[in-house]
Amino acid sequence: MSRPRIDIVKYRWVWIGISLAITVPGLIGILMCLFEFHAPLKPGIDFTGGSILQYQFEKKADLQVVRDVLSQQGLEGSQVQEAFISGNEVIVMRTKALEDEAVKRKLDDALRVKLGDFKVLSVDKVSATVGPELLAAGLVSLFLTFAMMVAYISYRFMFDYAVCTIIALAHDVLVLSGIFAIMGLLLGTEVDSLFISAVLTVIGFSVHDTIVVFDRIRENAKYVGSKTTNAATGEEYKKTFGDVANDSVNQTLARSIYTSLTVIITLSCLYFLGGVTTRDFVLAMLIGIISGTYSSIFNASCLLAWWREWKIKSKLKPA
Repeated sequence: MSRPRIDIVKYRWVWIGISLAITVPGLIGILMCLFEFHAPLKPGIDFTGGSILQYQFEKKADLQVVRDVLSQQGLEGSQVQEAFISGNEVIVMRTKALEDEAVKRKLDDALRVKLGDFKVLSVDKVSATVGPELLAAGLVSLFLTFAMMVAYISYRFMFDYAVCTIIALAHDVLVLSGIFAIMGLLLGTEVDSLFISAVLTVIGFSVHDTIVVFDRIRENAKYVGSKTTNAATGEEYKKTFGDVANDSVNQTLARSIYTSLTVIITLSCLYFLGGVTTRDFVLAMLIGIISGTYSSIFNASCLLAWWREWKIKSKLKPA
């Protein structure tokens, strides 16, 4: 039983239009974050400095009451989450740096009045000087990753393959960053060093999927110009690079979807059943894997086919 053939290249502007419909709002969100937070995304305390407090209350705590207490103590905008350690509820508070011990004692007293007694599990401080170092290291890692990928793919394939791969990867990074920028504006979602790890992991997964498709295109490139028959009309014609790209994508389509689906199922379980502290990281991975699978199948191959067709037309134009 033969699988249905999807004409990817024919509808390339549809796929690219879908990508633009997702990335453009994200870019707008990133620009709004630049005005609102002076950063492309809402930075967490890993980048701005601050304190992380983990308290275990004797009675179940109302998160909104915790937020209200923090606001009354001059800690507006603090992030409050519920987590479970060994089956016990733990309230995780991410606030600006509590440098003065008197401020922390005042906060503890206010929490006891509103919510009862609690046990302090941990109080961690992140220096504001660590934030820029983490950000700089993350950006350097990102640029080095792109540069080494361009070098490797140019050597292993050709330069146009490398450029199309990097465009597809940039699409994945923009989709992921744009969605988190919008979440930062609407939901107050912050990014930390784990987000940088998620971005780099997504890039690695996406480029792996793209290389599988491109390797099949390179293997089938020898059939460009060979004669074949249109199954619908019965007419004989010569295969173009777009035809070869279509055949290659369809040959690897099932493998790409099955591989990504296994990862998506695992990440979905971690998101819904895992801890609160890793939920944003897992969400970033989920968004990135889905975007990376889409770009590998629908964007990278279409861009490469368009590039090759444009080069052929440029050579045929009279001087």
